[in-house]
Amino acid sequence: MSIDRRKFITSTAALGAAMSLPLPAWARGESLTHAKQGFGEVSGKKIALSVGDHHFGVGGRKGHAIAVNGSVPGPLLRLKEGQKVRIDVTNNLDEDTSIHWHGLLLPFQFDGVPGVSFPGIKPGETFTYEFPIRQNGTYWWHSHSGLQEQAGHYGPIIIESAEPDPRYDRDYVVLLSEFTPRHPHEIARLLKVGEHYFNNQMQTATEGDMSVKDRLMWGGMRMNPRDISDVTGSTYTFLINGHGPMDGLEYLFRPGERVRLRVINGSAMTFFNVRIPGVPMTVIAADGKDVAPVEVDEFQIGTAETYDVIVTPPAGSHALVAEAMDRSGMGVASLTSHKGHRATPPPLREPVTLTMADMGMGSMGGDHGGMDHGAMGHGSGADMAGMDHSSMDHSMRDTSKLPADVKVGPGLDMVSPMPMDRMDYPGLGLDNVGHRVLRYTDLKSKRMNPHRMPTRSLEIHLTGNMERYMWSFDGKKFSAVTDDPIRFAYDERVRVKLVNDTMMAHPIHLHGHFFELVNGAGMMNQPLKHTVIVQPGSTATFDLTADEPGDWAFHCHLLYHMHAGMMQTVTVRPFPAPEDAA
Repeated sequence: MSIDRRKFITSTAALGAAMSLPLPAWARGESLTHAKQGFGEVSGKKIALSVGDHHFGVGGRKGHAIAVNGSVPGPLLRLKEGQKVRIDVTNNLDEDTSIHWHGLLLPFQFDGVPGVSFPGIKPGETFTYEFPIRQNGTYWWHSHSGLQEQAGHYGPIIIESAEPDPRYDRDYVVLLSEFTPRHPHEIARLLKVGEHYFNNQMQTATEGDMSVKDRLMWGGMRMNPRDISDVTGSTYTFLINGHGPMDGLEYLFRPGERVRLRVINGSAMTFFNVRIPGVPMTVIAADGKDVAPVEVDEFQIGTAETYDVIVTPPAGSHALVAEAMDRSGMGVASLTSHKGHRATPPPLREPVTLTMADMGMGSMGGDHGGMDHGAMGHGSGADMAGMDHSSMDHSMRDTSKLPADVKVGPGLDMVSPMPMDRMDYPGLGLDNVGHRVLRYTDLKSKRMNPHRMPTRSLEIHLTGNMERYMWSFDGKKFSAVTDDPIRFAYDERVRVKLVNDTMMAHPIHLHGHFFELVNGAGMMNQPLKHTVIVQPGSTATFDLTADEPGDWAFHCHLLYHMHAGMMQTVTVRPFPAPEDAA
């Protein structure tokens, strides 16, 4: 069955009727206003998706896009735990395409990554994905071909639990993304020409409180303390459910209702800081998996992550804000009990400035992991005072401590001298905001994990040359390692340590699996995730049980980083016998 809710709620009368229904189990925010730019909904055991060229406009920017079933973003897939689904994807483009079902557990040949798990979908062809639904929660889908994801080829997935969920009365998707009329390959070319091309927030010679010595130090290292995001609000319009900040997107509620917001970061390149000023949020799920409830006022969501939160807003209109991490723009909607009332969003906050800790220079003090985040607030150069530029520059390029399998060459221009675990770090710019911000150390699995100690450890370095816009794992681009995958034995338990030798945060995603964050929660309560942000100059560790056989992509989910080489193949062998796999 295919349902287009945009056609269902198109008039004031229909909207009023919908609002009078008792405690609806589902209401999609984008359907309430400006339906032309929203997405439809498809469900059932057999689903048809059609990929084609499209024209899209928002916020005064208009240009070419790639639409699925005629909309950008593409339709919401509503599935149910325990069902089987067949999805026929028809390619009407003049180039190959694909769809990856992000976060779904399925046979690897249906994972949708050309060159890793299937050949892709040729122009004019239809490919059939067919698999059982083994989970519930909030997920999303997107192209894994070229740079099509940037052009609009993505959409949300909601998998309803086999059992009713009594925790909420109203249910909304909050799909965060960006739009630009620039062709994605042009963006990739310009980043290669100059990694600061889209950054309009570079510090001037007199701006801020950084000393001349510190400015010379940054310059000598060919680094910039405002190098937060590669592509910014100078090029992007930030979207919520396909709507720009001026569109007046509304999420309607009745006072007293518990509203579930399923927040999905479906962007190509943007970390978002999400908040509803004056309205606390209770986080109940991360990457589709339930966690013990934790109340916060703001959270950072990396590209490809999802968080489910429950809010009980008081009567009135409240701004739902998704501010880009570099603070070059924001997505805005209104959570309102009064149709047509638009909340006033807060102004953009001051731009974020990197610190010595973000350069992997280790401890500035003494809290968790050796980091004293309160003592090294962003926007200040005080923590650099007295540093010996020449010795620091040498230590940041000292490759002698790298593992032997890290390739030292032009693709590696920085080595974190003292990378520390920063699981307790809330995200760039959020360490001194004065209210409760979610940290990975707040997450605890709601279910008990099987107790299995890792039998092997693996260290993987996130590497890059920011000036040349080269990105890689262990100094090796994806094109150079396709015949040398990361190998796991089936059902092997491995502790993986990611070491970020760069000055940028990377959301690292493993296909086909969930891993357990080693975040201090205790092995039985380590939260399950499919994507983890590795902070600049830091480490992040997870425990993986490699129980999904096949070949899987493993990559940074910043689209242009993956495109430039920060990707690898993970292979899990051997395939279990049928009775073992049951």
